[in-house]
Amino acid sequence: MTRGAARGKRKALWRRLELPTWSLAFVIYGAWFALTWFHAALPGSLLFLAGGWIMAWHMSLQHEIVHGHPTHSRPINTALGFPPLSLWLPFECYRRSHLAHHRNVILTDPIEDPESGYVSRAMWDRLPAPCRLFLRAHNTLAGRVILGPALLVVRFLWLEAASARHAPTATLRIWVGHALGVAAVLWWTSVICGMPFATYIGFFVYPGLALTLIRSFAEHRAAADPAHRTAIVEEAPLLGLLFLHSNLHVAHHAAPSLPWFDLPRYHRANRADFVQRNNGLVYRGYLDVARRYLLAQHDTVAHPQHSSGLVPAQAGQKN
Repeated sequence: MTRGAARGKRKALWRRLELPTWSLAFVIYGAWFALTWFHAALPGSLLFLAGGWIMAWHMSLQHEIVHGHPTHSRPINTALGFPPLSLWLPFECYRRSHLAHHRNVILTDPIEDPESGYVSRAMWDRLPAPCRLFLRAHNTLAGRVILGPALLVVRFLWLEAASARHAPTATLRIWVGHALGVAAVLWWTSVICGMPFATYIGFFVYPGLALTLIRSFAEHRAAADPAHRTAIVEEAPLLGLLFLHSNLHVAHHAAPSLPWFDLPRYHRANRADFVQRNNGLVYRGYLDVARRYLLAQHDTVAHPQHSSGLVPAQAGQKN
């Protein structure tokens, strides 16, 4: 066997076993343990940046796992994605809501799409002025990063409480397991590492969710044609790696089972078709998104094609 053939065989094995995803999981969990253990010795700015990055990366890893990676075994994948480092979101709730979001025909619908950032016109008309002002601010990139994490968690918990009234047994089963996981995370961070709870929230959880919301902010936009509702963010090498290339979101929705490390190649091979399909909804990196929407609204808060009353859907609006 030639050297080139041997190299190609190793590369094929690396991809077939999804070793990039296993390696990423090792890095994420290892870095989380290291950062929490050495938190007191690190400058606050470094802890904020590194903690936020690792938390956002962990959420990207969970997104990958929801789509059936890195193995064909759901129990193994679930075990890899279950640890609730972010504290607030049970992995099974996220799996349920995100897979529902992948019905492309209902994207952005405020009733059917659990990850929609819109409300119905009927709901908008009922909101008091302060709530409208808050949601308009939240509809800018700056507002999404600053206000979004708190709003997302509160909305999710409110919807979970409503879900518990309709399916108490299933909800209790999910939350008991999640509570045990949260207890383990807090035991490590608070008891073993001596990190105050407020530090973990302020230097890990909140900035991690804020980074994740940068990605989801411009992923989808209301349009009459479902194919026009999904955006592409190109030229994003750093944040693209953080988001595991989900910034190439048309490619992800076209082939949701494709592993993250194959998305760039798939996007390049089909770019012309994707851009035609989504009617040219393309951004040249996240600086382009910020230039357009840092202080300007991404779209109207009320869904332009939806006028019925808002019926709460299951939340977990992370990706």
